[in-house]
Amino acid sequence: MSLLRRPRWWAVLLTLAGVLLFLRLGAWQLHRADEKEALLRRYAAAEQGPVREFAAVGETPPADAFPRVRVAGEFLPGRTYLLDNPKHDQRGGVEVYAPFRPDGKERLLLVDLGFLPGNGTDQSPQLPPLPEGRKELTGFYQPAPGVGFEMGGDALARQAHWPKTTVYLDLDQVSKDLGTSLYPRVLALEPDASSIYVREHTPDFSAMPPARHRAYAFQWFTFAAVAVVMFLFLHRKRKATSGDAQ
Repeated sequence: MSLLRRPRWWAVLLTLAGVLLFLRLGAWQLHRADEKEALLRRYAAAEQGPVREFAAVGETPPADAFPRVRVAGEFLPGRTYLLDNPKHDQRGGVEVYAPFRPDGKERLLLVDLGFLPGNGTDQSPQLPPLPEGRKELTGFYQPAPGVGFEMGGDALARQAHWPKTTVYLDLDQVSKDLGTSLYPRVLALEPDASSIYVREHTPDFSAMPPARHRAYAFQWFTFAAVAVVMFLFLHRKRKATSGDAQ
């Protein structure tokens, strides 16, 4: 004999939709945790990896690694871009990027010089001049910062003076602004104690570390289990009492 009353169709549909939604959200949180852990492992492996020649990976970088590379060439004088949304300094500041021409190449490489802390005001920090002449750089060849929803279109095209400021670093927009093609990744220079720039290139997941994603996944899976338990509880058959029989 069944222990449940026959449920209404809308109750089944509502419960099923809720359970599927909660399971989907939980799975997505687990996926995000795995993605972030994989990204942290790539950065850790890059720090311990050997230095490679830029020419070997510049055009076709490995999809699952951020190699340490060495490249020689010259900076384009007076051309700098300021990314003004870094999150690792509460006083404000900018991440500074500059185009670099490798020896014998027409294509430009965008170099992440590092983070320049602010001075507690709304004004941009004072930039030191770019190094002149031929330089040899060593750093991590990694993807550019992600591009979010940018309101107002291409901010670089509306600026006539350097340095140019943006809240999203879009390599296509930078390429268009410079009038030449760019390599598909940026070169994040290695830390240098003598440099004015702060160079911390590992992603900051302090606000949402992998462990927190897994905690949220457990929460969503719990909601799915609660939805099933509530459905069974509300549709259980109640025992007939003596008053019901009369």
